[in-house]
Amino acid sequence: MRITIIGSGNVATHLSAALKNAGHRIVQVYSRDMHNATLLAYHVGAEAIDDLRDINPQTDLFIIAVKDDAIIETAAHLAAYSKLIAHTSGAVDLEQLLNITPLAGVFYPLQTFSKTKEVDFREVPMCIEGADEDIVKTLEALARDVSNSVYRISSAQRKVLHLSAVFACNFVNHLYGIGEQLLKDSEMDFDLLRPLIKETADKAMLNSPYTVQTGPAVRNDKNTMGTHLQLLKAQPHLQRIYEMLSQDIIKNHNKGNGDK
Repeated sequence: MRITIIGSGNVATHLSAALKNAGHRIVQVYSRDMHNATLLAYHVGAEAIDDLRDINPQTDLFIIAVKDDAIIETAAHLAAYSKLIAHTSGAVDLEQLLNITPLAGVFYPLQTFSKTKEVDFREVPMCIEGADEDIVKTLEALARDVSNSVYRISSAQRKVLHLSAVFACNFVNHLYGIGEQLLKDSEMDFDLLRPLIKETADKAMLNSPYTVQTGPAVRNDKNTMGTHLQLLKAQPHLQRIYEMLSQDIIKNHNKGNGDK
């Protein structure tokens, strides 16, 4: 398949490489930053452009991998070519694309990407949605070329999936950062926490996270939680985070009775 990638960020970088390695032709890479477009285009054997007026119409699919608030405006520029357009967002409804073109789909990889870290794309769940059955089948076939896990997910389901991913990935990583800073303030290294993080993640991979919850909150250990809050007295915003999370754990593990 001939594919044009709109975007040059983390998702575009990994996805375009996976598609090229699966035997598809990347026709062009578009970015508002020509330097970024050129770097990615070089790696996937494509033409780099920084103006949508330079789009090559000889393509089968436009994959839009840009910020959510730029997807619809970008799609509007591409609709005139009457080619299939799919975005990679976890939060933008298919319906928004359908307001622009009937040739609309979603090609959403559920993973956190960084340009500097390799990802085994075969292990990345691909979530597919399309305007009709033919589009769904086309995107499914393309997804199976790069991933072992392909799912038909509606826009409503995808929003919940994306929300769940924010809790399970983005928020958790932010909490790692808080832990790192607390250690740094007391002249300790984050490496001390890495084995704990790995063990927690390993257990969550094999069990329900609810069943393997540990810590002072699940025990409703008021003395320990009080000590922790005292340590955070100079950082009231962290006290609020600690109290909110602790109370939610207590409620979940004490039949909704909070700290009773």
